[in-house]
Amino acid sequence: MLKTLQRSKTPSGVAYVDQGEGDETVILIHGVGMRIEAWQPQIDCLARHARVVAVDLPGHGSSPPLEKSAELPNFVEWFGSFIGELDLGRVNVAGHSMGALIATGAVASFPKKVRRVALLNGVYKRSLAARKAVEARADEIVSGTFDRHAPLDRWFSASERDGDAYRCVSELLQAVDAFGYAAAYRAFATGDSVYADCWPDVTCPALFLTGDGDPNSTAAMAEEMAAAAHNGKAVVIDGHRHMVNLTAPEEVNEALINWLNWEVEK
Repeated sequence: MLKTLQRSKTPSGVAYVDQGEGDETVILIHGVGMRIEAWQPQIDCLARHARVVAVDLPGHGSSPPLEKSAELPNFVEWFGSFIGELDLGRVNVAGHSMGALIATGAVASFPKKVRRVALLNGVYKRSLAARKAVEARADEIVSGTFDRHAPLDRWFSASERDGDAYRCVSELLQAVDAFGYAAAYRAFATGDSVYADCWPDVTCPALFLTGDGDPNSTAAMAEEMAAAAHNGKAVVIDGHRHMVNLTAPEEVNEALINWLNWEVEK
């Protein structure tokens, strides 16, 4: 059974958890269809080293939705407002999947607020075929007649389907609000190129992590982004797919702790 974390809310109603303390603040942004609980292994680990703030995306968990027509820049603006509401100052931002696109938008749009950025299973400049496939999935989700189990086949290998991570993600997908899911997925489907060219201008430490078996957020994408950034590093975890933070939590946690120790330009 999934353990639900106790949330606080900002004045505008955005739901978040705030654990740990330290000189560094890490904000965790989950992917489409998930909620804060998808970060449980990272919250437990990172809160021993830093202040950790994990947030529910609009229309997910306990956060109110954005408009149905919201695009990726609207989610980035929402995230900037969230940072401002909590008066967090300069933060370290780690995003998974859709959260990675929002993290990219954050470092591109308000770089002075971002100390370090980490993209977990981030997508980057999809091929035409991949773009058509994800847009077709978005259309299906928006129609309201979609299979909530379908992502599991892409996100997990056959050997991972009897594990706790698979059961956790399956439960989260079953519980997600259909409207919030559809709005976020449409922004995810159309957002991979919006901020993709920002990396040559990003000077803060930038981690790009994925699983070598992720068919959509590929190792090649992570390596290309890392090569484009001034202070980028790619980490590819063998034998894992899209939900690598749950299927390989120890390796992901180690990479994130190392990332928090990278020197930041004054």
